[in-house]
Amino acid sequence: MDNEVVPVYTLDEALNHVGFGKFQILVLIYAGLGLVAEAMEIMILSFIGPAIKSEWNLSPAQETLLTSVVFAGLLVGSYSWGFISDNYGRRKGLLGIAMLASVAGLLSAFSLNYLSLVTLRGLVGIGLGSGPVCLSWFLEFIPASNRGMLMVVISTFWTLGTIFEAALAWMVMPRLNWRWLLALSSVPSFAVLLLYGLAPETPKYLCTAGNMADAAHVLEKMAQRNRTNLPSGMLVSDETATPDEEVIIPEHTPLLSSTVNKSGSSSFLMLLSSELIRTTLLLWFLFFGNSFVYYGVILLTSELNSEEARCGSTLLLLEHAQDASLYVNVFITSLAELPGLLLSAVIVDRVGRKISMAIMSILTFIFLLPLLIHQPVTLTTVLLFGARMFANGTFAVACVYAPEVYPTSLRATGAGIASAVGRIGGMVCPLVSVGLVTGCHQTAAIFLLAVVIVLSIVCILLFPFETKGKRID
Repeated sequence: MDNEVVPVYTLDEALNHVGFGKFQILVLIYAGLGLVAEAMEIMILSFIGPAIKSEWNLSPAQETLLTSVVFAGLLVGSYSWGFISDNYGRRKGLLGIAMLASVAGLLSAFSLNYLSLVTLRGLVGIGLGSGPVCLSWFLEFIPASNRGMLMVVISTFWTLGTIFEAALAWMVMPRLNWRWLLALSSVPSFAVLLLYGLAPETPKYLCTAGNMADAAHVLEKMAQRNRTNLPSGMLVSDETATPDEEVIIPEHTPLLSSTVNKSGSSSFLMLLSSELIRTTLLLWFLFFGNSFVYYGVILLTSELNSEEARCGSTLLLLEHAQDASLYVNVFITSLAELPGLLLSAVIVDRVGRKISMAIMSILTFIFLLPLLIHQPVTLTTVLLFGARMFANGTFAVACVYAPEVYPTSLRATGAGIASAVGRIGGMVCPLVSVGLVTGCHQTAAIFLLAVVIVLSIVCILLFPFETKGKRID
């Protein structure tokens, strides 16, 4: 044959050749910084409410609105930034998030009155949709072989953010005031903004957008930083590759097609298309259930484990924000999440995402079950810590699974909306579980959490795809 055959390689083959090295470590730190910023801005709600209420003589409803407006903003931001990232590039989503969260976060420290503070905190909430965007951005730089472990590792930055915020509040609130805490808590968001110029667009997004030359350029920079080489030949899209180049083993077949018809319908409606609706609805319930259980365990820790707790009393953490013990409690209980994240990182690439989530959920159920009857304080502490540890582990693996299961054109949007539904679970939980405990119905509260866990396990088992080792499309 006289025709010259030009060797080609796909993006996944390039990522496998490049491997995990210095380039991905820098990407990990940058994306992790975004998660730290988000966690700190959410955790700050536990500390500033009572101080502002006392200084400005706010009503309980006005104090509650300071928290509610942030979560309402999160619902808007999770979808909006996902849509922008999927349609205009991951970098544009990161830039918008960093600009809004940092500027609004800092300006809120200089609020002149209640209305301006509520408005600015609502804008901060919209700017806190960084989680799904950062996870999707990081996901598209790493090879499939250890993708699950690395995605769990990046989830630890959220826990680190909660620990940093508790430590910061511990140092600032007794000596200065809430304005200083708001200003200092915006520093990570400003760091994300200042370092934005170093953040490249993902080659996966560039390939999907048809910019193969730009994608190849990013891959070359990755190879240079990691001191490795790209495969010989020319980068082509997965659809262009020849059949024997596409698939080596069945595990590496793609998940959902990136060629889902996008014309004439919004990203949201595409998530409910016949190809995606089962996965989407199951993900929504899983994220709702995970958030409900996770925040339920956190709130029950303060309700059931306080020495002052009496049947019918409400001893939420927020009511003791001026007590130094609050900062200690948040600091210590946040540390309880680290062993769960470690276990998740160990098993997620070995047994797969679905089995990992099922194992973690079952362990959460086992730790909560003895609390159906009243237990001694020490045993209650151990059981709640264990439940929080594994509930967070489940959530971490779910955050791995969500961006993996969607195609590039819908990845950030799909993960963002799932995250938004999870926020709703976190908002509903205090109204239900804490109300039951306050009304002397501890057994009913624990039973409700157990039922939600069981339903979540059913959702996990019904997922049509296992994403372990498979090519993201």
